[in-house]
Amino acid sequence: MNEIGQPRNKQEAQRRLLFKFIDTPVKFLIKHNVSPNMLSFYGFLCSLISAIFIGMGGLHFSFWLGWIGPFLFFWTGAFDVFDGEVARRTNQNSKAGAFLDSNLDRLSDAVIILGMVFGNLINYIVGYILIFLVIMISYIRARAESEGLEMRGIGIMERAERVIILFFFFIGEVWAYFLTDLVFGAPSPLFSQLFILIFMLLCLYTVIQRLTYSYKSLSKNDN
Repeated sequence: MNEIGQPRNKQEAQRRLLFKFIDTPVKFLIKHNVSPNMLSFYGFLCSLISAIFIGMGGLHFSFWLGWIGPFLFFWTGAFDVFDGEVARRTNQNSKAGAFLDSNLDRLSDAVIILGMVFGNLINYIVGYILIFLVIMISYIRARAESEGLEMRGIGIMERAERVIILFFFFIGEVWAYFLTDLVFGAPSPLFSQLFILIFMLLCLYTVIQRLTYSYKSLSKNDN
């Protein structure tokens, strides 16, 4: 299989898997005339509320209240999936809608990272690095696609993957914080530190993947 074929096959496999889970809610949203743009705003709103909750230290309020953050963040990802599928099925795909969705996604990424900073899950330096890497991942795609490249599926940490991984991180942080407190008498930051290090390295690797793929593809076009 060639290099260009892999991302497309990956995208199709993901779409088939997602279709099994989202078909019913998407039909419900279409039936009630919920527009893709509204879904994009709902996703951002969930991200913003989740970020505020996390920034207030909400993951560590109590074992039961800590689940509010992951629950809200789950709907951030869900609405991000729903808006594209609703647009596709109702023929509402538009450049304006794609522009709005892309920018709201970047804002969502930024507020969640800021929430993690203010919630003492990461320090300011790590927060700056993560925001830089996330912006670079998106910028490289936008710049390459402006040159005519197809970038869907390029890189292991596309937004869907980042949202899913952070969702499980927030769940894991709730468990790790209260379990270490119960077992050792004090909560340990080891889980969050190790996780964020891996997450940051994966984002960096994605930046390198996209830069390399884009440069090689554009070099071939130049020849």
